[in-house]
Amino acid sequence: MSRIGKKPVALPKGVTAEIKGQTIEVKGPKGARTFTATDDVTLSLEEGSVKVTPRGTSKRARQQWGMTRSMVENLTVGVSEGFKKELEIQGVGYRASMQGKTLKLALGYSHDVNFETPDGVTITSPKQTEIVVEGIDQQLVGQVAANIREWRRPEPYKGKGIRYKGEVVFRKEGKKK
Repeated sequence: MSRIGKKPVALPKGVTAEIKGQTIEVKGPKGARTFTATDDVTLSLEEGSVKVTPRGTSKRARQQWGMTRSMVENLTVGVSEGFKKELEIQGVGYRASMQGKTLKLALGYSHDVNFETPDGVTITSPKQTEIVVEGIDQQLVGQVAANIREWRRPEPYKGKGIRYKGEVVFRKEGKKK
């Protein structure tokens, strides 16, 4: 039995769910999201919570059981609280600033990097060395943060680059005489 799948997903205050066949639509204060489950699981709405049950004992049904429950929980968290990734920039002369919907990054290249903000995500730069990516779709927020980080990943000798807040970069020792 799936320990994750067994737990029902409680709907927070202000969040509603509607099930039509295999599709669940969750609406909340931050927006609305939908997810379509596979035919291996059954979705049901019971007393202010969503319950996911497998339709058999096959390996695939058990795999989809826990995964579907996690996806439904991510929908509810996204529309009620939202998701957030914080990035830090380290390095002399490295900085970030927002100009409209464009994130301008000075990362030691001969030119500034312009990163367009995709729909469904908001990017802010409270300080020149901080970037905050927020949205209701966990996958999209994580992907946008990874795309920004990819422009200048932290290098192991001086630690310069863009890193997630709290990320520890393994430092190497330089050359010796």
